[in-house]
Amino acid sequence: MKLLVIGNGGREHALAWKLAQSPRVWKVYVAPGNAGTVREHKLENIAITAIPDLIRFSRNENIAFTVVGPEAPLAEGIVDAYQAAGLKIFGPTQKAAQLEISKRFAKDFMQRHNIPTAAYATFTQAEAAHQYVDQQGTPIVIKASGLAAGKGVIVATTLETAHAAINDILVEQRFGNAGTEVIIEEFLQGTEVSFIVMSDGQHVLPLATSQDHKRLLDGDSGPNTGGMGAYSPTPFVSPSLHAQIMSKVIYPVIQGMAHEGALYTGFLYAGLMITPDKQIKVLEFNCRMGDPETQPIMLRLKSDLSMLMERAFDGALDQTETEWDRRVALGVVMVAGGYPENPAKGDVIRGLAELVREQDVAGDFHIFHSGTTLDQNKEEQLITAGGRVLCVTALGDNLKMAQQRAYELAARIEFKGAYMRHDIGYQGISYLHKLV
Repeated sequence: MKLLVIGNGGREHALAWKLAQSPRVWKVYVAPGNAGTVREHKLENIAITAIPDLIRFSRNENIAFTVVGPEAPLAEGIVDAYQAAGLKIFGPTQKAAQLEISKRFAKDFMQRHNIPTAAYATFTQAEAAHQYVDQQGTPIVIKASGLAAGKGVIVATTLETAHAAINDILVEQRFGNAGTEVIIEEFLQGTEVSFIVMSDGQHVLPLATSQDHKRLLDGDSGPNTGGMGAYSPTPFVSPSLHAQIMSKVIYPVIQGMAHEGALYTGFLYAGLMITPDKQIKVLEFNCRMGDPETQPIMLRLKSDLSMLMERAFDGALDQTETEWDRRVALGVVMVAGGYPENPAKGDVIRGLAELVREQDVAGDFHIFHSGTTLDQNKEEQLITAGGRVLCVTALGDNLKMAQQRAYELAARIEFKGAYMRHDIGYQGISYLHKLV
């Protein structure tokens, strides 16, 4: 069968790569894809982004089903459009995707359904927001309510920073339409983890746990980014905590959405804070796989992803199990100079050709592309085309070994201004060390 993956980042590269491993799949189209997907076995890029054109392509090519990678098409209602056309697509409807599209909706939804989250207030006027921050003090969290590509969250440790963030969002409109409303939350302390599941509208299939590293600099300092690296599984989610997350967060979301007339299908990502006393608080919901969590999760997945999705279409995820590589996977994101504010583009990437030849033989790592393209004027030379350029993802018998392997591989890749954190996985390694 033929499949279609929508998107052009590392998440979409990993999903398409995994889907193509199925013997039942002979072609995976990626719209529009990147310089990594164009070179993968059984993958083919197509230069289509408009929803009506994607529907026409899916129908003409007899696509068995489509998978939505990023949030923007979900916000545009691509799932509704596909369903109206009688085509299969894996993802939530526009109404269900409000969990990510609007942080205000998500917070109010959690309050209605008793899902644990940080205390909050919402504002559309800067003056009222400034007054609230003065009353609450710092540290405090300021969020643009709409979609801001993972960059609309400011953790303010001083009043000056908090007021500046409010002005950036509401007055300067730094995040465009995403910043017409601001959410101000209490600051939570603890450990952040990512918990991702598949849903068929009634039943849920949990995927492997993971931990993302959102801050730009080592030691989780600097500005928030779309993600600087991730690993799977995380030791912070014990079996008992896993059960709590399912009962207190995941099931209430699926049941709550159904109760409100919006069956939730597709991937559901819960960004969670595990407090020092092991309490769970929801930081955010994403209505798709995380990036870069997808890369290590897909590297570990041994089950046929296309079959898991077909089970979801059949409403049979309660009768489905997943198989995972026992090893740990860790992904290091290499970003362009100037990221996240003003990433450089057009710089030549060197060292990848040899690694690509090795990865298929070694089998314990894969280089997933995000912001890459081919320079057609220079014999299709690989160049940077976005902030997050590559995710170097490797397996290891334990977290430390996976970390060492990923960094050894990343050191062999060069491009002007290349930057990466050098401590991805450090929290998990420190936690495991204390247990010994």
